[in-house]
Amino acid sequence: MAKEELLTMEGLIDEIYPDGRFGVMLDNEHRIIAYTAGKMRRFRIRSVVGDRVHVEMTPYDLSKGRIVFRERTPGQGPGSGQRRGFRR
Repeated sequence: MAKEELLTMEGLIDEIYPDGRFGVMLDNEHRIIAYTAGKMRRFRIRSVVGDRVHVEMTPYDLSKGRIVFRERTPGQGPGSGQRRGFRR
């Protein structure tokens, strides 16, 4: 039996909940609760309110999802001067 295909949607984070969950408003005006994928946690990719994200959902439960990608926002990332002078 083949694995079910996941639905990939785009949306905007509009709320942060405790325990690593986020409220995401999808482009089709549906609101879901999503958590960050393991690779995003491993590489410490932070998500904040207002970020555009890609969410994977199973066709069995369309009210929950997993954030798999955060789109880059201008002025952020390495070389933006945010952590200037930081030494470990």
